[in-house]
Amino acid sequence: MHNQLSFIPLGGIGDVTKNMYLYDYNDQILIIDCGLGFADETMLGVDLLLPDITYLLATKKKIVGMVLTHGHEDHIGALPFILPQLPPFPLFATPFTASLANEKLKEFKIGHRVQEVTFEKSEVQLGVFRASFIRVTHSVPDTSHIFIQTPVGNFYHGSDFKFDDTPVDGKKSDYEKIAKLSSLGVVCLMSDCLGAERKGRIPTEITIENSFSQEIQKCRGKFIVTTYSSNIARLNQIIAVSQKAGRKVCFLGRSLKKTKDVALERGYMKLAPHLELEVDQIKQYPDNKLTLVVAGSQGQEESAMARIANGEHREVKLNPEDVVIFSADPIPGNEVLVYELIDTITKKGVRVLYTAVSREFHVSGHGSQEELEQLISLVKPKKLLPIGGGFRQMAAYRDLAQNIGYKKSDVLFLEDGQEIIFTKENTTFGKIIPVKNVYVDEVSGEEVESFVLRDRQKLSEGGIVIVLCEVDSSNGQLVGRPDIIIRGFTFDDISRLNVKLLQDIKAVLGGRKGRVTNWVHVRKLVAEVTERRIFRDLRRRPMVIPVVIEV
Repeated sequence: MHNQLSFIPLGGIGDVTKNMYLYDYNDQILIIDCGLGFADETMLGVDLLLPDITYLLATKKKIVGMVLTHGHEDHIGALPFILPQLPPFPLFATPFTASLANEKLKEFKIGHRVQEVTFEKSEVQLGVFRASFIRVTHSVPDTSHIFIQTPVGNFYHGSDFKFDDTPVDGKKSDYEKIAKLSSLGVVCLMSDCLGAERKGRIPTEITIENSFSQEIQKCRGKFIVTTYSSNIARLNQIIAVSQKAGRKVCFLGRSLKKTKDVALERGYMKLAPHLELEVDQIKQYPDNKLTLVVAGSQGQEESAMARIANGEHREVKLNPEDVVIFSADPIPGNEVLVYELIDTITKKGVRVLYTAVSREFHVSGHGSQEELEQLISLVKPKKLLPIGGGFRQMAAYRDLAQNIGYKKSDVLFLEDGQEIIFTKENTTFGKIIPVKNVYVDEVSGEEVESFVLRDRQKLSEGGIVIVLCEVDSSNGQLVGRPDIIIRGFTFDDISRLNVKLLQDIKAVLGGRKGRVTNWVHVRKLVAEVTERRIFRDLRRRPMVIPVVIEV
Protein backbone atom coordinates (compact mmCIF):
# COMPACT_ATOMS: atom_id res chain seq x y z
CA MET A 1 0.00 0.00 0.00
CA HIS A 2 1.10 3.57 -0.71
CA ASN A 3 2.04 5.69 2.28
CA GLN A 4 -0.24 8.61 1.44
CA LEU A 5 -3.17 10.46 2.95
CA SER A 6 -6.06 11.93 0.99
CA PHE A 7 -8.07 14.89 2.22
CA ILE A 8 -11.51 15.02 0.59
CA PRO A 9 -14.11 17.70 1.43
CA LEU A 10 -17.70 16.55 0.82
CA GLY A 11 -18.99 19.97 1.91
CA GLY A 12 -17.73 23.22 3.44
CA ILE A 13 -15.37 24.42 0.70
CA GLY A 14 -16.54 27.53 -1.15
CA ASP A 15 -19.57 27.43 1.13
CA VAL A 16 -20.21 28.13 4.80
CA THR A 17 -22.44 25.09 5.35
CA LYS A 18 -22.63 21.27 4.91
CA ASN A 19 -19.23 20.87 6.57
CA MET A 20 -17.96 17.29 6.14
CA TYR A 21 -14.32 16.35 5.60
CA LEU A 22 -12.65 12.98 5.02
CA TYR A 23 -9.10 12.01 6.03
CA ASP A 24 -8.47 8.89 3.98
CA TYR A 25 -5.37 6.73 4.64
CA ASN A 26 -4.98 3.44 2.72
CA ASP A 27 -8.06 1.42 3.75
CA GLN A 28 -9.28 3.71 6.58
CA ILE A 29 -11.37 6.91 6.70
CA LEU A 30 -11.76 9.42 9.52
CA ILE A 31 -14.69 11.85 9.16
CA ILE A 32 -14.69 15.35 10.64
CA ASP A 33 -18.17 16.92 11.08
CA CYS A 34 -21.50 16.16 9.45
CA GLY A 35 -23.34 19.42 8.80
CA LEU A 36 -26.48 20.72 7.13
CA GLY A 37 -26.94 23.34 4.46
CA PHE A 38 -29.98 25.60 4.16
CA ALA A 39 -32.20 26.01 1.12
CA ASP A 40 -32.47 29.29 -0.77
CA GLU A 41 -35.56 30.76 -2.44
CA THR A 42 -34.95 28.81 -5.68
CA MET A 43 -35.24 25.43 -3.92
CA LEU A 44 -39.00 25.11 -3.80
CA GLY A 45 -40.44 22.93 -1.04
CA VAL A 46 -36.94 22.14 0.21
CA ASP A 47 -35.95 22.75 3.80
CA LEU A 48 -32.40 21.43 4.13
CA LEU A 49 -29.36 20.35 2.13
CA LEU A 50 -27.14 17.40 3.03
CA PRO A 51 -23.57 16.48 2.08
CA ASP A 52 -23.44 13.95 -0.76
CA ILE A 53 -22.07 10.72 0.75
CA THR A 54 -22.14 8.64 -2.47
CA TYR A 55 -18.36 8.15 -2.16
CA LEU A 56 -18.69 6.78 1.40
CA LEU A 57 -21.50 4.43 0.37
CA ALA A 58 -19.50 3.06 -2.56
CA THR A 59 -16.07 2.74 -0.93
CA LYS A 60 -14.78 -0.56 0.47
CA LYS A 61 -12.68 1.35 3.00
CA LYS A 62 -13.49 1.20 6.70
CA ILE A 63 -14.85 4.32 8.41
CA VAL A 64 -12.92 4.17 11.68
CA GLY A 65 -14.77 7.06 13.33
CA MET A 66 -16.15 10.58 13.25
CA VAL A 67 -15.21 13.56 15.39
CA LEU A 68 -17.31 16.72 15.72
CA THR A 69 -15.72 20.13 16.16
CA HIS A 70 -18.70 22.03 17.66
CA GLY A 71 -22.47 22.11 17.99
CA HIS A 72 -23.63 24.32 15.13
CA GLU A 73 -26.14 22.87 12.67
CA ASP A 74 -23.78 23.31 9.73
CA HIS A 75 -21.40 20.91 11.53
CA ILE A 76 -23.72 18.38 13.26
CA GLY A 77 -27.19 18.87 11.72
CA ALA A 78 -26.96 16.12 9.08
CA LEU A 79 -26.20 13.34 11.61
CA PRO A 80 -29.77 11.94 11.76
CA PHE A 81 -29.94 11.75 7.96
CA ILE A 82 -26.41 10.44 7.28
CA LEU A 83 -25.68 7.95 10.11
CA PRO A 84 -28.49 5.45 9.29
CA GLN A 85 -27.03 5.07 5.77
CA LEU A 86 -23.53 4.12 6.96
CA PRO A 87 -22.14 1.11 8.85
CA PRO A 88 -21.72 1.77 12.60
CA PHE A 89 -18.55 3.50 13.83
CA PRO A 90 -17.59 5.45 17.00
CA LEU A 91 -18.39 9.18 17.25
CA PHE A 92 -16.63 11.62 19.59
CA ALA A 93 -17.17 15.24 20.67
CA THR A 94 -16.65 17.53 23.66
CA PRO A 95 -19.49 17.58 26.25
CA PHE A 96 -21.78 20.35 24.97
CA THR A 97 -21.37 19.30 21.33
CA ALA A 98 -22.09 15.66 22.26
CA SER A 99 -25.19 16.71 24.24
CA LEU A 100 -26.64 18.72 21.33
CA ALA A 101 -25.86 15.93 18.84
CA ASN A 102 -27.36 13.20 21.06
CA GLU A 103 -30.50 15.28 21.66
CA LYS A 104 -30.90 15.53 17.89
CA LEU A 105 -30.34 11.78 17.39
CA LYS A 106 -32.89 10.96 20.12
CA GLU A 107 -35.45 13.28 18.52
CA PHE A 108 -35.10 11.43 15.20
CA LYS A 109 -35.12 8.05 17.01
CA ILE A 110 -31.63 7.20 15.71
CA GLY A 111 -29.83 4.58 17.83
CA HIS A 112 -26.30 6.04 17.49
CA ARG A 113 -24.74 8.02 20.35
CA VAL A 114 -21.82 10.47 20.43
CA GLN A 115 -19.24 9.72 23.12
CA GLU A 116 -17.96 12.61 25.23
CA VAL A 117 -14.32 13.57 25.54
CA THR A 118 -13.03 16.29 27.84
CA PHE A 119 -10.36 18.79 26.85
CA GLU A 120 -8.17 17.38 29.64
CA LYS A 121 -8.40 13.78 28.32
CA SER A 122 -9.02 14.57 24.72
CA GLU A 123 -6.95 12.05 22.76
CA VAL A 124 -8.81 9.31 20.87
CA GLN A 125 -7.26 6.60 18.71
CA LEU A 126 -9.38 5.76 15.65
CA GLY A 127 -7.60 3.20 13.48
CA VAL A 128 -4.32 4.77 12.34
CA PHE A 129 -5.56 8.26 13.30
CA ARG A 130 -4.93 9.85 16.69
CA ALA A 131 -7.21 12.86 17.19
CA SER A 132 -6.73 15.45 19.97
CA PHE A 133 -9.36 18.09 20.82
CA ILE A 134 -8.08 21.63 21.49
CA ARG A 135 -10.33 24.27 23.09
CA VAL A 136 -10.90 27.42 21.02
CA THR A 137 -13.39 30.27 21.40
CA HIS A 138 -16.35 30.55 19.01
CA SER A 139 -20.06 31.38 19.41
CA VAL A 140 -21.02 28.05 21.01
CA PRO A 141 -19.47 26.41 24.12
CA ASP A 142 -16.88 23.62 23.91
CA THR A 143 -15.75 24.43 20.36
CA SER A 144 -12.61 22.55 19.42
CA HIS A 145 -9.91 22.28 16.81
CA ILE A 146 -8.68 18.78 16.01
CA PHE A 147 -5.00 17.83 15.86
CA ILE A 148 -4.73 14.65 13.76
CA GLN A 149 -1.64 12.43 13.89
CA THR A 150 -1.28 10.04 10.93
CA PRO A 151 1.47 7.81 9.46
CA VAL A 152 2.06 10.52 6.81
CA GLY A 153 2.39 13.38 9.31
CA ASN A 154 0.26 15.68 11.45
CA PHE A 155 -2.70 17.75 10.30
CA TYR A 156 -4.37 20.63 12.14
CA HIS A 157 -8.12 20.86 11.45
CA GLY A 158 -8.85 24.47 12.45
CA SER A 159 -12.61 24.71 11.94
CA ASP A 160 -14.73 27.75 13.02
CA PHE A 161 -12.97 29.87 15.65
CA LYS A 162 -11.93 33.29 16.89
CA PHE A 163 -9.41 34.22 19.59
CA ASP A 164 -11.37 36.06 22.31
CA ASP A 165 -9.18 36.56 25.39
CA THR A 166 -12.09 37.71 27.58
CA PRO A 167 -14.91 35.29 26.66
CA VAL A 168 -18.16 35.48 28.63
CA ASP A 169 -17.66 32.01 30.14
CA GLY A 170 -13.98 32.68 30.94
CA LYS A 171 -12.82 29.67 28.89
CA LYS A 172 -10.09 30.98 26.60
CA SER A 173 -8.49 29.27 23.60
CA ASP A 174 -5.74 26.88 24.67
CA TYR A 175 -2.77 28.58 22.97
CA GLU A 176 -0.30 26.45 24.91
CA LYS A 177 -1.80 23.19 23.65
CA ILE A 178 -1.96 24.48 20.05
CA ALA A 179 1.74 25.35 20.17
CA LYS A 180 2.78 22.17 22.03
CA LEU A 181 1.06 19.76 19.64
CA SER A 182 2.08 21.79 16.58
CA SER A 183 5.73 21.61 17.69
CA LEU A 184 5.56 17.95 16.54
CA GLY A 185 5.36 19.37 12.99
CA VAL A 186 2.28 20.05 10.86
CA VAL A 187 1.95 19.07 7.20
CA CYS A 188 -1.15 21.20 6.59
CA LEU A 189 -3.41 23.59 8.50
CA MET A 190 -7.06 23.40 7.39
CA SER A 191 -8.26 26.81 8.60
CA ASP A 192 -11.57 28.63 8.96
CA CYS A 193 -11.36 31.56 6.53
CA LEU A 194 -14.78 33.24 6.82
CA GLY A 195 -13.32 36.39 8.43
CA ALA A 196 -10.33 36.67 6.08
CA GLU A 197 -11.64 39.83 4.39
CA ARG A 198 -11.81 41.75 7.71
CA LYS A 199 -8.77 43.60 9.07
CA GLY A 200 -7.76 43.54 12.72
CA ARG A 201 -9.44 41.38 15.39
CA ILE A 202 -13.02 40.57 16.32
CA PRO A 203 -14.11 42.60 19.41
CA THR A 204 -14.56 40.63 22.62
CA GLU A 205 -18.01 39.28 23.60
CA ILE A 206 -17.77 41.05 26.98
CA THR A 207 -18.56 44.47 25.41
CA ILE A 208 -22.02 43.35 24.27
CA GLU A 209 -23.49 43.03 27.77
CA ASN A 210 -23.10 46.77 28.40
CA SER A 211 -24.93 47.54 25.13
CA PHE A 212 -27.83 45.27 26.14
CA SER A 213 -27.90 46.85 29.58
CA GLN A 214 -28.18 50.41 28.20
CA GLU A 215 -30.88 49.44 25.71
CA ILE A 216 -33.02 47.50 28.19
CA GLN A 217 -33.05 50.50 30.57
CA LYS A 218 -34.45 52.73 27.81
CA CYS A 219 -37.05 50.19 26.58
CA ARG A 220 -40.63 50.99 27.71
CA GLY A 221 -42.20 47.94 26.08
CA LYS A 222 -41.16 44.34 25.47
CA PHE A 223 -37.41 43.77 25.11
CA ILE A 224 -37.18 41.23 22.27
CA VAL A 225 -33.90 39.63 21.21
CA THR A 226 -33.43 37.11 18.41
CA THR A 227 -30.14 35.25 18.15
CA TYR A 228 -28.71 31.82 17.33
CA SER A 229 -30.09 29.19 19.69
CA SER A 230 -26.57 27.79 20.25
CA ASN A 231 -25.03 31.11 21.36
CA ILE A 232 -25.17 30.29 25.07
CA ALA A 233 -22.83 33.16 26.05
CA ARG A 234 -25.24 35.63 24.41
CA LEU A 235 -28.25 34.02 26.09
CA ASN A 236 -26.49 34.27 29.47
CA GLN A 237 -25.84 37.97 28.84
CA ILE A 238 -29.52 38.60 28.00
CA ILE A 239 -30.60 36.72 31.14
CA ALA A 240 -28.17 38.75 33.31
CA VAL A 241 -29.30 42.19 32.07
CA SER A 242 -32.98 41.15 32.29
CA GLN A 243 -32.55 40.07 35.91
CA LYS A 244 -30.92 43.42 36.80
CA ALA A 245 -33.75 45.28 35.02
CA GLY A 246 -36.42 43.32 36.89
CA ARG A 247 -37.76 41.57 33.78
CA LYS A 248 -38.98 38.01 33.39
CA VAL A 249 -37.50 35.99 30.51
CA CYS A 250 -39.46 33.84 28.06
CA PHE A 251 -37.87 31.62 25.37
CA LEU A 252 -39.88 31.26 22.16
CA GLY A 253 -39.05 28.70 19.46
CA ARG A 254 -38.48 24.96 19.59
CA SER A 255 -34.74 24.99 18.74
CA LEU A 256 -34.06 27.72 21.30
CA LYS A 257 -35.93 25.95 24.09
CA LYS A 258 -34.20 22.63 23.37
CA THR A 259 -30.74 24.18 23.43
CA LYS A 260 -31.63 26.13 26.58
CA ASP A 261 -32.74 22.90 28.29
CA VAL A 262 -29.48 21.14 27.35
CA ALA A 263 -27.41 24.13 28.52
CA LEU A 264 -29.25 24.27 31.88
CA GLU A 265 -28.95 20.51 32.41
CA ARG A 266 -25.20 20.54 31.69
CA GLY A 267 -24.50 23.70 33.74
CA TYR A 268 -23.62 25.99 30.82
CA MET A 269 -26.47 28.41 31.57
CA LYS A 270 -27.51 30.25 34.72
CA LEU A 271 -31.25 30.88 34.91
CA ALA A 272 -33.11 31.12 38.24
CA PRO A 273 -36.44 29.22 38.03
CA HIS A 274 -38.46 32.27 39.18
CA LEU A 275 -36.99 34.32 36.31
CA GLU A 276 -38.35 32.18 33.45
CA LEU A 277 -41.90 32.36 32.09
CA GLU A 278 -43.75 29.91 29.86
CA VAL A 279 -45.39 31.45 26.81
CA ASP A 280 -48.93 31.18 28.28
CA GLN A 281 -47.85 33.31 31.29
CA ILE A 282 -46.77 36.33 29.23
CA LYS A 283 -50.14 38.07 29.42
CA GLN A 284 -49.97 38.12 33.23
CA TYR A 285 -47.13 40.71 33.10
CA PRO A 286 -46.90 44.26 31.73
CA ASP A 287 -44.76 44.66 28.60
CA ASN A 288 -42.04 46.60 30.45
CA LYS A 289 -41.45 43.58 32.69
CA LEU A 290 -40.80 41.14 29.80
CA THR A 291 -37.75 40.00 27.87
CA LEU A 292 -38.52 37.64 25.00
CA VAL A 293 -35.69 35.56 23.54
CA VAL A 294 -36.97 34.47 20.16
CA ALA A 295 -35.77 31.96 17.52
CA GLY A 296 -35.64 33.07 13.88
CA SER A 297 -32.69 35.45 13.54
CA GLN A 298 -32.14 34.19 9.99
CA GLY A 299 -35.64 35.12 8.79
CA GLN A 300 -36.91 31.52 8.68
CA GLU A 301 -40.52 31.63 7.47
CA GLU A 302 -42.05 29.41 10.16
CA SER A 303 -39.93 30.70 13.04
CA ALA A 304 -41.35 32.33 16.17
CA MET A 305 -39.82 35.70 15.13
CA ALA A 306 -41.51 35.56 11.70
CA ARG A 307 -44.88 34.69 13.26
CA ILE A 308 -44.58 37.58 15.74
CA ALA A 309 -43.61 40.00 12.94
CA ASN A 310 -46.54 38.91 10.78
CA GLY A 311 -49.05 39.17 13.63
CA GLU A 312 -49.64 35.40 13.60
CA HIS A 313 -48.35 34.55 17.08
CA ARG A 314 -51.16 33.73 19.54
CA GLU A 315 -49.52 35.15 22.66
CA VAL A 316 -47.22 37.95 21.43
CA LYS A 317 -48.32 41.10 19.61
CA LEU A 318 -45.87 43.89 18.75
CA ASN A 319 -46.46 47.49 19.80
CA PRO A 320 -44.48 50.69 19.06
CA GLU A 321 -42.85 50.79 22.51
CA ASP A 322 -41.18 47.40 21.97
CA VAL A 323 -37.55 47.05 20.91
CA VAL A 324 -36.38 44.16 18.69
CA ILE A 325 -32.66 43.35 18.54
CA PHE A 326 -31.15 41.05 15.92
CA SER A 327 -28.12 39.78 17.83
CA ALA A 328 -26.78 37.79 14.86
CA ASP A 329 -25.41 38.52 11.40
CA PRO A 330 -27.28 37.08 8.41
CA ILE A 331 -25.67 33.83 7.24
CA PRO A 332 -24.39 34.43 3.68
CA GLY A 333 -27.35 33.73 1.38
CA ASN A 334 -29.96 34.64 4.02
CA GLU A 335 -29.71 38.42 3.68
CA VAL A 336 -32.95 38.85 1.70
CA LEU A 337 -35.01 36.85 4.22
CA VAL A 338 -33.53 38.70 7.20
CA TYR A 339 -34.05 42.18 5.78
CA GLU A 340 -37.62 41.35 4.69
CA LEU A 341 -38.32 40.33 8.29
CA ILE A 342 -36.76 43.57 9.61
CA ASP A 343 -38.91 45.57 7.15
CA THR A 344 -42.06 43.81 8.36
CA ILE A 345 -41.28 44.65 12.00
CA THR A 346 -40.31 48.24 11.17
CA LYS A 347 -43.66 48.82 9.40
CA LYS A 348 -45.37 48.25 12.75
CA GLY A 349 -43.53 51.27 14.19
CA VAL A 350 -41.19 49.11 16.30
CA ARG A 351 -37.55 50.10 16.81
CA VAL A 352 -35.28 47.43 15.31
CA LEU A 353 -31.54 47.20 15.98
CA TYR A 354 -29.43 45.02 13.66
CA THR A 355 -25.85 44.84 12.46
CA ALA A 356 -26.20 47.32 9.59
CA VAL A 357 -27.33 50.10 11.98
CA SER A 358 -25.44 49.05 15.13
CA ARG A 359 -22.44 46.78 15.66
CA GLU A 360 -22.98 46.82 19.43
CA PHE A 361 -25.24 43.77 19.78
CA HIS A 362 -23.33 41.09 17.89
CA VAL A 363 -19.76 40.06 17.28
CA SER A 364 -18.84 37.36 14.81
CA GLY A 365 -17.77 33.90 15.89
CA HIS A 366 -15.14 33.88 13.13
CA GLY A 367 -11.73 35.45 13.58
CA SER A 368 -10.50 38.34 11.44
CA GLN A 369 -7.11 38.63 9.75
CA GLU A 370 -5.02 39.05 12.93
CA GLU A 371 -6.54 35.92 14.51
CA LEU A 372 -6.05 33.88 11.34
CA GLU A 373 -2.41 35.00 11.23
CA GLN A 374 -2.05 34.18 14.93
CA LEU A 375 -3.22 30.59 14.33
CA ILE A 376 -0.78 30.23 11.43
CA SER A 377 2.09 31.49 13.61
CA LEU A 378 1.18 29.04 16.42
CA VAL A 379 0.78 26.03 14.10
CA LYS A 380 3.64 26.80 11.67
CA PRO A 381 2.33 24.44 8.95
CA LYS A 382 4.09 23.63 5.69
CA LYS A 383 0.84 24.04 3.72
CA LEU A 384 -2.40 25.95 4.27
CA LEU A 385 -5.91 25.01 3.14
CA PRO A 386 -8.79 27.46 3.72
CA ILE A 387 -12.15 25.84 4.63
CA GLY A 388 -15.59 26.99 5.78
CA GLY A 389 -15.87 30.10 3.60
CA GLY A 390 -16.80 31.34 0.14
CA PHE A 391 -14.23 31.56 -2.64
CA ARG A 392 -13.72 35.30 -2.05
CA GLN A 393 -12.80 34.58 1.58
CA MET A 394 -10.50 31.75 0.43
CA ALA A 395 -8.77 34.23 -1.93
CA ALA A 396 -8.43 36.78 0.91
CA TYR A 397 -6.91 34.03 3.10
CA ARG A 398 -4.36 33.23 0.37
CA ASP A 399 -3.39 36.93 0.15
CA LEU A 400 -3.02 37.05 3.94
CA ALA A 401 -0.76 33.96 3.90
CA GLN A 402 1.41 35.45 1.14
CA ASN A 403 1.76 38.67 3.16
CA ILE A 404 3.32 36.71 6.04
CA GLY A 405 5.79 34.79 3.87
CA TYR A 406 4.01 31.78 2.36
CA LYS A 407 4.24 31.13 -1.36
CA LYS A 408 1.06 31.16 -3.44
CA SER A 409 1.63 27.44 -4.16
CA ASP A 410 1.63 26.70 -0.40
CA VAL A 411 -2.05 27.74 -0.12
CA LEU A 412 -4.19 24.93 -1.49
CA PHE A 413 -7.43 25.85 -3.25
CA LEU A 414 -10.03 23.09 -3.48
CA GLU A 415 -13.68 22.61 -4.36
CA ASP A 416 -16.00 20.09 -2.73
CA GLY A 417 -15.12 16.61 -4.00
CA GLN A 418 -11.54 17.51 -4.98
CA GLU A 419 -9.09 15.06 -3.44
CA ILE A 420 -5.69 16.33 -2.35
CA ILE A 421 -2.97 13.73 -1.69
CA PHE A 422 -0.27 14.22 0.95
CA THR A 423 2.85 12.06 1.09
CA LYS A 424 5.97 12.60 3.19
CA GLU A 425 7.64 14.12 0.14
CA ASN A 426 4.98 16.19 -1.66
CA THR A 427 1.39 17.32 -2.13
CA THR A 428 -0.61 16.67 -5.31
CA PHE A 429 -4.18 17.06 -6.51
CA GLY A 430 -5.94 13.71 -6.96
CA LYS A 431 -9.25 12.60 -8.40
CA ILE A 432 -12.42 14.69 -8.45
CA ILE A 433 -15.33 12.93 -6.74
CA PRO A 434 -18.67 14.19 -8.12
CA VAL A 435 -20.75 15.76 -5.34
CA LYS A 436 -24.26 17.10 -5.79
CA ASN A 437 -26.77 18.87 -3.60
CA VAL A 438 -28.91 16.39 -1.66
CA TYR A 439 -32.26 17.98 -0.82
CA VAL A 440 -34.59 17.26 2.11
CA ASP A 441 -38.32 17.92 1.60
CA GLU A 442 -39.66 20.40 4.17
CA VAL A 443 -42.90 18.46 4.72
CA SER A 444 -41.96 14.78 4.61
CA GLY A 445 -38.33 15.09 5.72
CA GLU A 446 -37.42 12.67 2.91
CA GLU A 447 -34.57 13.19 0.47
CA VAL A 448 -35.68 14.80 -2.80
CA GLU A 449 -34.12 14.06 -6.19
CA SER A 450 -32.97 17.06 -8.24
CA PHE A 451 -35.53 16.31 -10.99
CA VAL A 452 -38.33 16.82 -8.42
CA LEU A 453 -36.91 20.27 -7.72
CA ARG A 454 -36.81 21.04 -11.46
CA ASP A 455 -40.47 19.98 -11.72
CA ARG A 456 -41.40 22.27 -8.82
CA GLN A 457 -39.50 25.13 -10.47
CA LYS A 458 -41.34 24.52 -13.73
CA LEU A 459 -44.70 24.40 -11.97
CA SER A 460 -44.03 27.64 -10.10
CA GLU A 461 -42.95 29.50 -13.24
CA GLY A 462 -45.12 28.03 -16.00
CA GLY A 463 -48.15 26.34 -14.46
CA ILE A 464 -49.44 22.91 -15.40
CA VAL A 465 -51.46 21.52 -18.31
CA ILE A 466 -53.03 18.04 -18.17
CA VAL A 467 -54.39 16.66 -21.45
CA LEU A 468 -56.72 13.63 -21.16
CA CYS A 469 -57.37 11.91 -24.50
CA GLU A 470 -59.27 8.78 -25.45
CA VAL A 471 -57.61 7.10 -28.45
CA ASP A 472 -58.97 4.22 -30.52
CA SER A 473 -56.37 1.43 -30.34
CA SER A 474 -57.43 0.01 -33.71
CA ASN A 475 -56.56 3.14 -35.73
CA GLY A 476 -54.87 5.64 -33.39
CA GLN A 477 -57.59 8.28 -33.87
CA LEU A 478 -58.91 10.65 -31.22
CA VAL A 479 -62.26 9.56 -29.76
CA GLY A 480 -64.47 12.46 -28.69
CA ARG A 481 -63.14 15.71 -27.33
CA PRO A 482 -60.02 15.70 -25.05
CA ASP A 483 -60.33 17.16 -21.55
CA ILE A 484 -57.74 19.89 -21.02
CA ILE A 485 -57.06 20.96 -17.42
CA ILE A 486 -54.98 24.14 -17.12
CA ARG A 487 -53.68 25.73 -13.89
CA GLY A 488 -51.51 28.83 -13.43
CA PHE A 489 -52.91 30.69 -16.48
CA THR A 490 -55.33 33.61 -16.83
CA PHE A 491 -58.92 32.95 -17.95
CA ASP A 492 -58.27 34.62 -21.34
CA ASP A 493 -55.23 32.41 -21.93
CA ILE A 494 -57.24 29.27 -21.17
CA SER A 495 -60.15 30.11 -23.52
CA ARG A 496 -57.73 30.95 -26.39
CA LEU A 497 -55.74 27.75 -25.86
CA ASN A 498 -58.59 25.27 -25.60
CA VAL A 499 -59.80 25.69 -29.21
CA LYS A 500 -56.33 25.65 -30.81
CA LEU A 501 -55.09 22.73 -28.72
CA LEU A 502 -58.08 20.60 -29.76
CA GLN A 503 -57.30 21.31 -33.43
CA ASP A 504 -53.57 20.53 -32.97
CA ILE A 505 -54.17 17.22 -31.15
CA LYS A 506 -56.72 16.12 -33.76
CA ALA A 507 -54.27 17.00 -36.53
CA VAL A 508 -51.29 15.15 -35.05
CA LEU A 509 -53.28 11.99 -34.28
CA GLY A 510 -55.27 12.21 -37.53
CA GLY A 511 -52.13 11.59 -39.57
CA ARG A 512 -51.66 8.14 -37.98
CA LYS A 513 -52.84 4.89 -39.60
CA GLY A 514 -53.08 1.32 -38.38
CA ARG A 515 -53.23 -0.30 -34.94
CA VAL A 516 -51.44 1.44 -32.05
CA THR A 517 -48.53 -0.61 -30.71
CA ASN A 518 -46.46 2.15 -29.09
CA TRP A 519 -48.53 4.09 -26.57
CA VAL A 520 -45.43 5.88 -25.22
CA HIS A 521 -45.03 7.47 -28.68
CA VAL A 522 -48.68 8.60 -28.72
CA ARG A 523 -48.29 10.27 -25.31
CA LYS A 524 -45.11 11.95 -26.53
CA LEU A 525 -46.89 13.32 -29.63
CA VAL A 526 -49.69 14.80 -27.47
CA ALA A 527 -47.14 16.39 -25.05
CA GLU A 528 -44.99 17.86 -27.85
CA VAL A 529 -47.88 19.41 -29.78
CA THR A 530 -49.26 20.90 -26.52
CA GLU A 531 -45.88 22.36 -25.52
CA ARG A 532 -45.37 23.82 -29.02
CA ARG A 533 -48.78 25.50 -29.11
CA ILE A 534 -48.42 27.04 -25.63
CA PHE A 535 -44.94 28.37 -26.34
CA ARG A 536 -45.98 29.76 -29.75
CA ASP A 537 -49.06 31.58 -28.43
CA LEU A 538 -48.11 32.48 -24.85
CA ARG A 539 -44.30 32.16 -24.67
CA ARG A 540 -44.63 29.92 -21.60
CA ARG A 541 -43.21 26.51 -20.75
CA PRO A 542 -45.60 24.82 -18.32
CA MET A 543 -45.35 21.25 -17.11
CA VAL A 544 -47.41 19.19 -19.59
CA ILE A 545 -48.82 15.83 -18.50
CA PRO A 546 -50.47 13.79 -21.28
CA VAL A 547 -52.91 11.09 -20.13
CA VAL A 548 -53.86 8.79 -23.03
CA ILE A 549 -56.62 6.24 -22.43
CA GLU A 550 -56.86 3.25 -24.76
CA VAL A 551 -60.41 2.48 -26.04
